[in-house]
Amino acid sequence: MSTPTLLVIHPPTPSRDLLLDMAVRLGFALQVCDTGTEGLAAFRQRPPDTLVASLDVHDMEGMALVTSVRDEAPDLSLVLLTARASVESAVAAIRLGVYDYMREPLDVEKLRALLTDRFDDALRRRVRLFPAERSTGVSFHGMIGRSVPMQKLFRMLRTMAPHVRTALVSGETGTGKELVARALHQLGPRADRRFVVINCSAVVETLFESELFGHVRGAFTGATDAKPGLFELADGGTLFLDEVGELPSGVQAKLLRTIEFGEVHRVGSLEPRKVDVQVVAATNRDLEIECDEGRFRRDLYYRLNVVELHVPPLRDRREDIVYLANAFMRATAARLAKPLNGLTSGAERLLGEANWPGNVRELRNVIERACLMAEGRLVGELDVKASLPAQRPVPSPHAWRTPLAGPPLAVRPARREDDLEPLSDVEREHIMRALQHANGNKKKAALLLGVSRRALYRRLERLDLGVTIIRRGQGAA
Repeated sequence: MSTPTLLVIHPPTPSRDLLLDMAVRLGFALQVCDTGTEGLAAFRQRPPDTLVASLDVHDMEGMALVTSVRDEAPDLSLVLLTARASVESAVAAIRLGVYDYMREPLDVEKLRALLTDRFDDALRRRVRLFPAERSTGVSFHGMIGRSVPMQKLFRMLRTMAPHVRTALVSGETGTGKELVARALHQLGPRADRRFVVINCSAVVETLFESELFGHVRGAFTGATDAKPGLFELADGGTLFLDEVGELPSGVQAKLLRTIEFGEVHRVGSLEPRKVDVQVVAATNRDLEIECDEGRFRRDLYYRLNVVELHVPPLRDRREDIVYLANAFMRATAARLAKPLNGLTSGAERLLGEANWPGNVRELRNVIERACLMAEGRLVGELDVKASLPAQRPVPSPHAWRTPLAGPPLAVRPARREDDLEPLSDVEREHIMRALQHANGNKKKAALLLGVSRRALYRRLERLDLGVTIIRRGQGAA
């Protein structure tokens, strides 16, 4: 990506020297003019990303210079400097749409902050024309992020990866937790060994032990052959436990022993087998709360949480949205063989203002739809607007504890503090309300409660609500 350009129209003064020195340090490509006439000619020959102009140029009235520039480039980033600040000149600048107005001698910190913002803005305006992967520090092992939270995460990965044996990756659904786990693997000493993934929310509960630890022949009905588990498969490499909060309690105890002693027992066998595995777990839940409520073993939580790597939600790293959207656009354009070059400023604005409850995964889906709809070489505002879902509140990671809208199952009198309901009764009523709100659809109810469908089925059975499970072909799924 080419360097952002800065045009300075300012007579020689100590303030100009300070400005030029700071701009060079930040990385701007500079063009300097002493007079307004020279500056206008340079501006017309090659418009810069940012223009810093002095109202004190000697050959023309400073505000006339600004008016000429504004007429020809309404969107240009403009900064005005003057040693003779007045209310009149400030008001005139605001009327021309210039809000960066500084008095000389210059405040060093304010100048640095202003130029840094202008440099970053110039990069963001240009990013739709260049792959994000070519921007220094933006791409990191499949992740893209220039924001402070992501740069901190990248630094932590570089520091921890060579030494960590167990780690916990936390973050909302769709933030890219598996990419963090893969980066830990790729940056560590096991990079040339296997990276094995298991989604704990997708495995039938009765098969968990067999999947993780393997089984011997005849261990259970259907076990016609011996089978190694995923721990043995990942020996020497990394095992990634996605959605570890879904692990059944019995498997949690066995997992803890395997991590601590480095050995597994296949189902149906008393013989221990040594394994050397790096374990990385991921969750979209607060495991501290899960431990407090008895759904997750605290000793296992402490064993996994030697290092916690939190992946921020997209709403907390909005400056990365344009970089991510650009990368997704290029990948989609290549797959669809469409000649797309980038995003319009209106499209970028819409993307930056959206809520993104589904985080990076949702952004990627929106960009793919917008690319399908785009007819020219740029993805436009209308393409993005048509691809964005209806805005909805950002989900809480523990949404199942939040009261749901809808009619109550029964009107209850207010209870005194010493006359509280048992937790199981509260949970039962909450689940029934979710099912009522979803018209009996288990998949929708699970989404409302913030749990997987398999976890909802487990709760229905534990709370003696199993009769509400309507099998496929008999009603709602």
